[in-house]
Amino acid sequence: MKYLIVGLGNIGDEYAETRHNIGFKVLDALAKASNISFYEDRRAFRAELKHKGRTLILIKPTTYMNLSGKAVAYWMQQEKIPLENLLIIADDLALPFGKIRIRAKGSEGGHNGLKSITESLSTQDYARLRFGVGNDFARGKQVDYVLGEWSDEEKAQIDDRIKVCTGAILSFPFVGITGIMNQFNNK
Repeated sequence: MKYLIVGLGNIGDEYAETRHNIGFKVLDALAKASNISFYEDRRAFRAELKHKGRTLILIKPTTYMNLSGKAVAYWMQQEKIPLENLLIIADDLALPFGKIRIRAKGSEGGHNGLKSITESLSTQDYARLRFGVGNDFARGKQVDYVLGEWSDEEKAQIDDRIKVCTGAILSFPFVGITGIMNQFNNK
């Protein structure tokens, strides 16, 4: 069985350590821990992880955040991935830093990457793992905040929070979305 795991972010060194790129950061950590590498392919950086008889296709869209749906739709079709085997990792301003919320479906919550995916798939019924980045910004400074780098305090904690995310990703093929929601939502 194949699963498509999508980390949202923006390509380029200037975005690498920004809050908006947590999806890329989570998949990079999973790839490193699994001793696999990403390579550039159609509309995404791609890696393939074999885990206990399952195949996880990891992608980091190269379409930039606002067009992430194009990469997701392409790879779902290319790899013949059913909707229930899709998991998106994205940042979330509504959650405190490091809090993880996993849902089977839902709104985009103002997230342009999720909005693009919803438009491309014509549904909101796809699993997502939202990583809280907090909302410590002045009115009108949301873009600067999400495209800003992690604070020193956040940097000290981020690796532990990312490990929780990679654990959820590796469990997803075996326990499904409800299983990872029950297991990881309060960690």
